[in-house]
Parts: sequence; C-alpha cells; structure tokens
Amino acid sequence: MSHPRPTALPSHLSRPSSTFNTSANAPTSALQARINEKKVELESLRQLRDLSGGLAGQMQQLEEKLGTLSNGTEAVAAVMGNWGNVLRAVYMASSKIPKPRDEGEESDQGKGPQLPQTLVRIPVQQAEAAQRVQAEAEASGDAGD
Repeated sequence: MSHPRPTALPSHLSRPSSTFNTSANAPTSALQARINEKKVELESLRQLRDLSGGLAGQMQQLEEKLGTLSNGTEAVAAVMGNWGNVLRAVYMASSKIPKPRDEGEESDQGKGPQLPQTLVRIPVQQAEAAQRVQAEAEASGDAGD
C-alpha cells in the first residue's frame, strides 16, 4: 500500500523564475516610488524653510519700521499737544501790541499791519561762538586719537 508520489510541483513552486523576479521587483518599485515621494517632500520642506526665513526677515524689517512710525507718532502727538500753548502765547503777544492813537502816527510808522512782539530772542553772536568752540574741541579730540 504505497501512495503514489506526485510528480508535479505545487503551483507556487512551479512558477518560472521570471515571475519570481517580477514579484520581487514590485516591492522594490513601490519602495523606490516612496523614496521619490519623500525626496519631493524634502525639497518642498526646504523651499518652505527658505521662504519662511525670508518672511521672518521681512517681519523684522516691518517691526523696525513700525517702531519708527510709533516714535514719529509720539513726536507728532507731543507737538500737537503743545500747539495750544503756542497759539496762546502768540495771542498774548499780539494782544500786547500798542494801538496807534490816531491816524497820523500810523502813517509815520508805515502802512503795514503791526506784527506781534518778539517772543524769543536768540543771540546770534553767542551761538556762533559756541559753534566755534565746539568745532575746535572736536578738532582737538580727533587730533588726539
């Protein structure tokens, strides 16, 4: 009672070798496709990094410009706050202008409207002397270096 031996190989072993290579290439080609996808993704991430760096630089420049704008706005606000005081001082000075008593005096002085009294007097000679002293000090400081 012997059993006959099958002479044929099972179907998965009897495939030609080229079929085996094709099935082995399928995972390799899928792996290669995945590698290519990752390379494309890496390149996109590098571009994103470069663009983000540029954007960060532009944001820093914008921050500096906004800081300058803020400082300028504060200066304008200070000037506008003082403007009322300036107008009040001009009004006070113009109210102190002596009024001519009669028409004859006005014609002797000239026919233009009278201007307000001088509010601030700047001695020009002292300012020029101070500039000369400062220039000499800077020149002697530069010569010492």
